[in-house]
Amino acid sequence: MGQPRQIKQPGPALPERIVAVEGRGRPITVTLEAGRLLVETLAEGFLAQGFAGGTVDMAGVVLAPFAYVMPALSKTGENAAFYSDIYRPVHAVTIDQGQMSLGRRDGKAFFHCHALWQEQDGLTHGGHLMPDETRVATTMTVEAYGVDGAIFEANPDPETNFKLFGPVSEPDHGSGAVQRCFALRLRPNQDFHAALEGFCRDHGMTSARIYGGVGSTIEARFEDGRAIRNFATEVFINHGTVAPDTTGALVAHLDVGLVDYQGQTASGVLLRGDNPVLMTFELVLADLG
Repeated sequence: MGQPRQIKQPGPALPERIVAVEGRGRPITVTLEAGRLLVETLAEGFLAQGFAGGTVDMAGVVLAPFAYVMPALSKTGENAAFYSDIYRPVHAVTIDQGQMSLGRRDGKAFFHCHALWQEQDGLTHGGHLMPDETRVATTMTVEAYGVDGAIFEANPDPETNFKLFGPVSEPDHGSGAVQRCFALRLRPNQDFHAALEGFCRDHGMTSARIYGGVGSTIEARFEDGRAIRNFATEVFINHGTVAPDTTGALVAHLDVGLVDYQGQTASGVLLRGDNPVLMTFELVLADLG
């Protein structure tokens, strides 16, 4: 695999490389109302079930109008990478794959969402959805995971010079959830799989399921030999687990989708031990035993 890939960030690396807050959670379904801002209808649906935030599986959601950005190279050097100009597709789209972290920014409901979809040109596109410009086109229900006792909140991050989602403690909203879970943020330049496996060992989890999962990696390497060579990506986890292998060692399995800064999309199972975090990665780990 060679030397681990690293990207120099503009600020100092903080000693705490995994930020985590323990909470309680459970799977839920939430109804999205057509014509409404996605962030608003989701926040109301979560609160109705006693949660301020959590994660959402975006597969099948129909959006119009909506806006998104892709990863891009930094023009100023103030960040290791940045965002593209805003794209606003003319027609409604159905999300093929995507994940969302639902939380809070500046005291209001906010989300961090990466997804892939097809547009009128028949090509697969992907990117980072803009909460203040993304509306639901068709009323439907989505699968989600509510978290009580913790929430993702956007705060300034001196290492990356971005305002990023990270877990903070949150008062109990009366959800009645009992499953032990952790809201996590992985900081840059650490191996994705190793970080999750180590966290589970350190916190007594012999098996865990990942809910949500939104962030970026430095390039991407897949189990089947494919590689994304452009360093700036936006990634989401379609399905993820941390579970014992035949020897009893904990192994993370991460099935993802992504788009890079040239618009190239890909999906599949990431190669263990060869996918370092670029800017951030937030997710929820639910303890299965």
